[in-house]
Amino acid sequence: MRGGRLQLRFDRDRACGRTILAACEQQPPLRVVRAFPTGDGAALVHLHNLSGGILGGDQLRLSVRVGPGAAAQITSTGATRVYRSRPASPVSVQATAMVVEEEGLLEYLPDPLIPFAGSRYRQETRIDLAHGAGLFWWETIAPGREARGEIFEYELLQLHLDIVAEGRPVAVERMWLEPSLRPLGSPARLGPFRYLSTLYVCRAGVEPDRWLRLERQLSELARHLTRPAEVLWGVSSLPENGLIVRALSAGGGGMAAGLTEFWKRAKRELYGREALPPRKAP
Repeated sequence: MRGGRLQLRFDRDRACGRTILAACEQQPPLRVVRAFPTGDGAALVHLHNLSGGILGGDQLRLSVRVGPGAAAQITSTGATRVYRSRPASPVSVQATAMVVEEEGLLEYLPDPLIPFAGSRYRQETRIDLAHGAGLFWWETIAPGREARGEIFEYELLQLHLDIVAEGRPVAVERMWLEPSLRPLGSPARLGPFRYLSTLYVCRAGVEPDRWLRLERQLSELARHLTRPAEVLWGVSSLPENGLIVRALSAGGGGMAAGLTEFWKRAKRELYGREALPPRKAP
């Protein structure tokens, strides 16, 4: 069992007008090497797990703070692999706390989460947005290592997410999956689908009419991308300050491209500029 920790702070450098990685404290296995400048003045970092994945009993903590007016883009170096847990091991946990200060922007764009057969994992995420702060956050959950025939053979997958804008909760998710006790192929759960993707688009303080307009735009895109036997896309507004895009897919092939298209459309509407997909670390 390991207790890895990674703390990142991004600030806007007034001299050059760009975002810099101002502080980084890390305890293996979590690590970042450096921040890369993007074409729109943001800072891009790649999250590394030096052991190649999350081991049984790991207790990992990630803390991110984006300062006023700063823009940070975070991605992973590859899929997050959750390895098999020994029966005596506690549940593996990754706890993430993210704060975006006034007029800051966080784009959190990792590769899929792959829970291996026999794994037990809990993910706890809280994101706090100040006035004018923006968030693009996505996640894709794979059924396991499909190439090895592992389909929903993990023991436990818990996903907790809280998004708070200006002190008010706008999204609260609690997902608890135990395939051996509650088969995910049930029509009441995932049915014929295997992959689940989520995209949250938030910006605190944006007027409701803009969210309604964006919801209409993205709903039209969802209808265009949906293939009933292959992938289903849906869009819904949050109570305030954002919306959510969901997808279910029989295969994971087109999920990343679809999420990217929704992200691009939303960023044009909310920020008037293009979304720049993160380049992967060499």
